[in-house]
Amino acid sequence: MASFQKIYDRAAKRKGGEAALEKLLSEHKPKSKAALRKLGDDRYLADMTKRIFQSGFVWRVVEQKWPDFEAAFHGFQPGRVALLSDEELDDLGRDTRIIRHAAKIASVRHNAIFLTELAKEHGSAAKCFADWPEEEIVDLWALLKKRGARLGGNTGPYFLRFIGKDTFIVSSDVAAALIKAKVVDKNPTGKADLAKVQAAFNGWRDETGRSLTALSRILALSTDAPKG
Repeated sequence: MASFQKIYDRAAKRKGGEAALEKLLSEHKPKSKAALRKLGDDRYLADMTKRIFQSGFVWRVVEQKWPDFEAAFHGFQPGRVALLSDEELDDLGRDTRIIRHAAKIASVRHNAIFLTELAKEHGSAAKCFADWPEEEIVDLWALLKKRGARLGGNTGPYFLRFIGKDTFIVSSDVAAALIKAKVVDKNPTGKADLAKVQAAFNGWRDETGRSLTALSRILALSTDAPKG
């Protein structure tokens, strides 16, 4: 496995030097565990929903409609949204204020139930996410995929990234960089390959003292079209 310094040097060269690279990295900093715990569970449901609706869609349109999403889904209070009836979901599917995608609308109720379950298990969903060890972040991805709705693939990791949880994201560029570094030999999607990726990130974090978020960005920026 390549030393991370070589990857960093390649990214810095591509972006015009270390100062330029560090400026880019400063724009993507994870929140502290304390800050994540302070977020209401409604904000976790809201961000899950935003990433789900943005997946495969124009992000700007979702952003423009977001105040109406907040109103339509009762401020994303998990307890309230978990009790939405099938008839209410049908009504939302005809609501012109939001994006009318029946499966994605249904996922909001499913994920509200998921978060209320986490709250019963951990005191709050926020506490579960905040306290989850970053050295096992792919297991949190697996939890989101198994118990949540439409949170598989990169949707779950993007939700974590945007809410402020420290995570790497296996974008196409990060995958290419991981292959170049001989961590894996193909796009890592299976459990065994993701375990290798987690181990590599854990090692690089120990080597550099950087967050998983920063490491992921550096990997992406070391390739031709940064997205990670």
